Amino acid sequence: MRDSHDIDVVDLFVIGGGINGCGISRDAAGRGLSVRLAEMGDLASATSSASTKLFHGGLRYLEYFEFRLVREALIEREVLLRGMPHISWPMRFVLPYHKDMRFESDTPTSKLLTKVMPWMKGRRPAWLIRLGLFMYDHLGGRKILPGTSTVSLKGTPEGAPLVDRLETAYEYSDCWIEDSRLVMLNARDAEARGAEILTRTKVLSATREGNLWRIDTQDTETGEMRTHRARMLVNAGGPWVGDIIRSKVRLNTREGIRLVRGSHIVTRRLYDHDKCYFFQGTDGRIIFSIPYETDYTLIGTTDAAHEDPSQRPVCTPEERAYLLEFANRYFKRSIDEDDIVWSYSGVRPLYDDGASSATAATRDYTLKVEAEGGAPLLNVFGGKITTYRRLAESALEKIGEHLTVAEGPWTAGVPLPGGDFPVDGVDRLVSDLASAHPYLSPFHARRLVRAYGTEAAEMLKGAKTLADLGEDFGATLTATEVTWLMNKEYARTAEDVVWRRNKLGLRLSEDEVARLDRWMDAQRRAVAAAE
Repeated sequence: MRDSHDIDVVDLFVIGGGINGCGISRDAAGRGLSVRLAEMGDLASATSSASTKLFHGGLRYLEYFEFRLVREALIEREVLLRGMPHISWPMRFVLPYHKDMRFESDTPTSKLLTKVMPWMKGRRPAWLIRLGLFMYDHLGGRKILPGTSTVSLKGTPEGAPLVDRLETAYEYSDCWIEDSRLVMLNARDAEARGAEILTRTKVLSATREGNLWRIDTQDTETGEMRTHRARMLVNAGGPWVGDIIRSKVRLNTREGIRLVRGSHIVTRRLYDHDKCYFFQGTDGRIIFSIPYETDYTLIGTTDAAHEDPSQRPVCTPEERAYLLEFANRYFKRSIDEDDIVWSYSGVRPLYDDGASSATAATRDYTLKVEAEGGAPLLNVFGGKITTYRRLAESALEKIGEHLTVAEGPWTAGVPLPGGDFPVDGVDRLVSDLASAHPYLSPFHARRLVRAYGTEAAEMLKGAKTLADLGEDFGATLTATEVTWLMNKEYARTAEDVVWRRNKLGLRLSEDEVARLDRWMDAQRRAVAAAE
């Protein structure tokens, strides 16, 4: 039965609680627009928690001549580093060179070189890699990140884990990002600026009623139905953007998306240094090998077509075998299935530009406004996590053509919650937190600062002993932290906590996760009973 109360009209109703939906909501709320966001699951529960965790320009996109996208992403790296130094940080990438490196046959660069240098037979020459890295260093105007250098792989830490035939590598800069925490912090900041964030809220239908949208939603936990009205609708549904257009909004459009599955495996730590590897294959593909969560190594990603957004993506046995075989061409110590401790997969909703393969499909974003027939609709196609803030600014330009937006761009210089400290200030924060709370282990103190930045001190305020933090769920996760996540970061279940607010699922047993879930359920019931 439909709830009888009608909700007041908001400027923007945003469908989708991934990085694009939360980024647009934050930007819009900060410009004075009234915003309501609905996410059918947990925030970042799909693509935005299943990335390769990089803020990067996309070195390989240069081969597709995507210079605008790469330049924008390179500039954004340093903007984002300054705004969230707790959840993002610089990394050095080691790109070993060998003569068997090849292009994918359908890249524009490959086609051009095949014409002018047919004797290369699709190989990537060293001079071309150096040219690409030169462009990578200079397209974005670096101020924080160091440039490219050449490193020896003989007798060096970088070369120690690699097969002996590799002698030389190029080393360049990119950045790490805690992807799902990025989403949470954007949602929190949007809410602090007046937005309403509704999780576990499924959009059933969206219908134009004159110059307004009527949106009907259902709480997926309680079954409560609500009706909302908005002056403009934003479809940031990620993999479901096409489904929303067809089945929720019921519009005919020629615009479409291409769903591409990217899978990753996580192994026990494979080497001792903190640099990443950029491995190039004989098939033209590339993978990364990245230090992960202190004790692990992340390897990915694949590019495979994914037909149905409702089908949960998983890393298939074939993809696991592909990634293992790829990595084993480079590492001295052969790794196999027994070394994999976790795998995950996400679906990238790429704009369908007619590319011949999943790998070649553009990673750029496309924003389309449908305004015929009444209230406007903004559909968000594609995008990559590095350019989410610029995508939001571009979205606000489109929104400003239909709604009154009094303020201009503002997010570039404003830190996310917990990020109000210098880019190089993490070690100082960790030291200060450990001094104030000497019962914390070094791992615990650093993990809290890396997750919460300056807010870690607020979370632990008043605690004199480890016992003051409440129940210990294992792996340094305590009731104090879980309560913070439930009250401030929309967490409802153990899965929300140990796989999206952090990655302690790698360290906790099934029994420990189940105990956490029971505790959180009891907390939610107690709060509901008190209301």
